Amino acid sequence: MGKDLLELKKVSKFYYQKNTVATGFSKVDLKLNLGEFVVITGESGSGKSTLLNVLSGLDSYEEGEMYINGEETSGYTETDFENYRKKYIGNVFQSFNLVNSYTVYQNIELVLLINGFKKSEIKEKIIDVIKKVDLLKYKNTKVSKLSGGQKQRVAIARALVKDTPILIADEPTGNLDSKSASDIMNLLYEVSKGKLMILVTHNYEQVEQYATRKLTMHDGKIVEDKFLNDSKPTETVSSFAVSRPMKNTSKLRLGIRNTFNILPKFLLLLFVYIVLTLAALGGYSALKKQSYEKSKNGYNYYFLETNPKRIVIKKNDKSPFSNTDYENIRKISNVDYILEDDLLADTRFIGVSNNYAIPLSLDTLDSQPDHVDIGRMPQNEHEAILTTRDNYPSIDTIQNSILEKDFDLRSSSFSSFAYLLEYKIKIVGVTFRSSNDSSTIQNAKLYLSNDILKDLRKSLNPLRSEITIHFNGHILDSNDGIYQVVPSRTVPRGTAYAFEDFNYMAKNNNCKNKNMTIKISNLYFDDELTVKITKTFNKRNIKSVTGTDNYEIFRQAFFVNWDDYYGLFDRPSYQSSVFVKNEQEVDNTINDLNNLGFKTLYVKDALLSTNGDFDVIVNAVMMIVVLIVIVALFFLSYFIIKIILKSRNVYFSTIRILGATRKNAKQLLKIELLTVLHIAFLLVIIFCACILNNIVNIDFIYNLIVFIKFYDYIILYIALIIISLLISIRYARQLFKDSAMNTYREEV
Repeated sequence: MGKDLLELKKVSKFYYQKNTVATGFSKVDLKLNLGEFVVITGESGSGKSTLLNVLSGLDSYEEGEMYINGEETSGYTETDFENYRKKYIGNVFQSFNLVNSYTVYQNIELVLLINGFKKSEIKEKIIDVIKKVDLLKYKNTKVSKLSGGQKQRVAIARALVKDTPILIADEPTGNLDSKSASDIMNLLYEVSKGKLMILVTHNYEQVEQYATRKLTMHDGKIVEDKFLNDSKPTETVSSFAVSRPMKNTSKLRLGIRNTFNILPKFLLLLFVYIVLTLAALGGYSALKKQSYEKSKNGYNYYFLETNPKRIVIKKNDKSPFSNTDYENIRKISNVDYILEDDLLADTRFIGVSNNYAIPLSLDTLDSQPDHVDIGRMPQNEHEAILTTRDNYPSIDTIQNSILEKDFDLRSSSFSSFAYLLEYKIKIVGVTFRSSNDSSTIQNAKLYLSNDILKDLRKSLNPLRSEITIHFNGHILDSNDGIYQVVPSRTVPRGTAYAFEDFNYMAKNNNCKNKNMTIKISNLYFDDELTVKITKTFNKRNIKSVTGTDNYEIFRQAFFVNWDDYYGLFDRPSYQSSVFVKNEQEVDNTINDLNNLGFKTLYVKDALLSTNGDFDVIVNAVMMIVVLIVIVALFFLSYFIIKIILKSRNVYFSTIRILGATRKNAKQLLKIELLTVLHIAFLLVIIFCACILNNIVNIDFIYNLIVFIKFYDYIILYIALIIISLLISIRYARQLFKDSAMNTYREEV
């Protein structure tokens, strides 16, 4: 005796609802084989559809045993039943269970893609089955536009194309008029030849002529099992429908198709993902901006000018800059201007008039404002513009003590002979900047010509040099504040005037007409000057010898000729500062400078924090806030997307009924959500690019996203993918927690 295709032994199905147990059917014994056209009838609630769902593997059973081709199924997993539906079952439903947004061709194609066929090998197969159900002219028509009879033909074609040994139809004519119903029954009869056909109906007369066996159910039991028309069933089946794992290309094709096939759903998801992306981008950029603003508040003992747009540069071989070097630097698009005499940026000056003094920093005319708030623009080299904060000094002080007044520039970094600097500057215009502007540490800034700045550089180079006096085997350090080398316009070139006690270091206690050597050394150059001591001075004759009567300050000084002294330091610039237009592009500018052969230091990176451990606490708190925001975005997005995807539940239940695994369904969901995410992310990136390139002008957004770098977008992209995957996993866990049929019932 051969194996039966399907066999039930004492099989029962129960439903559990609210602490009560309902019987679907009880203690059913049944054997079914190929060649049979089995009709199951009975009143509503008798268990017909429940039995059909168990036979098709859509529902589980609680007791007894079901055999498939002789194999027990009590130990089957959900995956085993999915494979069973793929190999054995073709379903035709009363409600059609078609994908309304798909065409006729796509609905039939769907089941083959689920069964692991390649797109390239199924076209002819689909066309053949469409012809068989007489729908060829509708193959590219969406099924939502078809009549009920036509939809049922599509469902039959979908069941046929798998070429399974079992066809199951649940009230296939229940929603059709009499003519359409008759046509469908004729079609089912024709296509079921050689297969096992199991059909549930309320209208037995409609199918009586086709039935080979009639089962009547009542109150969950089979009360009649009648063989008709001398049927001769085949007891075994040796060939099955082709069933392979679903191709990755098919998953991708279906996932992308599902993204766009329902336009309102796509637009709603796109809107949610755009809002999600913008919210994440806004929070992240706000954090970056805050971090950046904090980083500007540091300090550095060497660099007093901490403008975040400043890059200190020098040549790798420590040689001086040439005009060609500066020309090449100015060609870099983000370079605003160059302060060739870099030492000026880190030296604080004091501008002194007859009755007022104001602390100043200096800058080049290349960066001066193009307007003044008070006064006029400069007309000659010794006229200058002053910029100051809007709360200091007062308008009255500017008008009475600064504007059109001659100022002596004095360096607050110099030692006691600073007043010997002779730079007369007239301030003719004043421009105010916001008191919140932290672009410079100094309240006021003076813009001078490059010629004046070069002269000032000669005066500043001594501050960065080691100066020693060599005489008769003695070495005196001029940097220790005891011995000073002082430039003077009264001393002839090649000579020096020494303090009288210096005689004790000479032979015979007389240093006159003896040579001494002044040596200088700094990071970039070394030099020396040999002069003859022709005079000495003491407290009594200092005025007549040197021209100054301040003996207490210069009691151990060496006065040398002004031009001799500054000739030692009159060198080209070895270190300059580049100021950029856009500090957010400073990394690219640094790369460009490095490519030109310059060594760079971004001043902002050299700042020390003023807050110490407090910054660590603030950063930790900010990270916690960011994590909370991310979690909040996840749950908010999940609940909104869950509502939007509610309409997709029927689709995912349908493909599982057709044989797709839970894993397949989850993957299609992930592909759909990730596709929408990528489109949303791309649109946001394009929007940001338009803002950054001034195609769209929204200052608030610009001031946030300007702090976002390329790698930040990568981080954000990865975070959004993770959020999207978590959303799909959580949603899938809820949607696929039950059997395909139970999920379908809940949705319809």
